[in-house]
Amino acid sequence: MSTGPQQPDSSMDEERQICTMNEYWGKVAAGGRCTVAHPPLSEGIWTFIGCFVGIGIVTYLAFQKDVPILVASLGASACLLYGAPSVPFAQPRNAIVGHILSAFIGVACYKLLGAHWYSAALSVGLAVAMMVMTRTIHPPAGATALIAVISKQDWLFPIAPVGIGICVLIVVAIIINNFAIKRKYPQYWW
Repeated sequence: MSTGPQQPDSSMDEERQICTMNEYWGKVAAGGRCTVAHPPLSEGIWTFIGCFVGIGIVTYLAFQKDVPILVASLGASACLLYGAPSVPFAQPRNAIVGHILSAFIGVACYKLLGAHWYSAALSVGLAVAMMVMTRTIHPPAGATALIAVISKQDWLFPIAPVGIGICVLIVVAIIINNFAIKRKYPQYWW
């Protein structure tokens, strides 16, 4: 008599690429509660300051000086750079390469296929897959690929606004995050 779910043969498990329905539903129904500790108030304050200054500079330059460095996905990047500066997704390598790579992929999909639902979906799928393969995952960059297609961008898009915009946010992240005694940014460069 079995006391729990049967475990598949380990040699078969190495060959399988998809889980059984029981395994699938076991993952979905895992349940539990969030175990992330409540951060101190200072973390919220430093996050606010970083976001305000970083996005403030980018939008000031875009709105007041007509410098083309604003793209919506930078708002999500600010969340990582200033709200979770120690995670791998927030490091300069991931943010810069992830955004620029995704922007190029998005523009290429638009130029080759036009602005359609399938070119938008393809751009995000390819961008995320390439970030995985190059170890440069930066979740907001998936949106950068999508933005390139739906807003019909040209080949300058990866440089301005994307490249310059993310570099501005990273410079601000280096300055602001290192003022906080319990923060260190970046954790690594490359």
